[in-house]
Amino acid sequence: ARSLERVLADFRALGYNVTFQLYNAAAYGVPQTRERVIIVGTLPDVAGFVPPKPIRQKDEFVTARDAIDDLATLDEDEDFNHVWSRASKSAEQGSRKLIADRAGYTIRAECHGNIQFHYRLPRRISMREAARFQSFPDSFIFDSKLRETERQVGNAVAPVFAWHVAKAVRDCLLNKD
Repeated sequence: ARSLERVLADFRALGYNVTFQLYNAAAYGVPQTRERVIIVGTLPDVAGFVPPKPIRQKDEFVTARDAIDDLATLDEDEDFNHVWSRASKSAEQGSRKLIADRAGYTIRAECHGNIQFHYRLPRRISMREAARFQSFPDSFIFDSKLRETERQVGNAVAPVFAWHVAKAVRDCLLNKD
């Protein structure tokens, strides 16, 4: 909380009107319950930022099954980032099994191979499945080693959620409702 207050104070000292909000990406069509704080600063001559309105209620979230069920029958494919581990549960992290009829858990950058388990299959999810939980299109190929891909996928702001925020920023700059 003190770090956030410091960032807000620093931007306000530079003359920005600053707002922040905690968002759940699942409310914007992303199939995971990832929370992100978004900070927006505008100059005094720009209309105030209006946060994007959620497009889904909790009972309408995109589920794990919706996101990855069609990948269950595919063979492993390194070029498509669809390779998985059958590693056993870890005491540290990544021991949760996805629930088919709920949005997925947060995809973490530092999973150390201990990414969550598939809801039906006896394996952990692949990076392609993780990318789907982050809302990356299948055409987006991660051209890196597994650990770097884990970092990129886990650190990313989900593209579908980012689109909603970017649209709200654009509307603010164009002074639209």
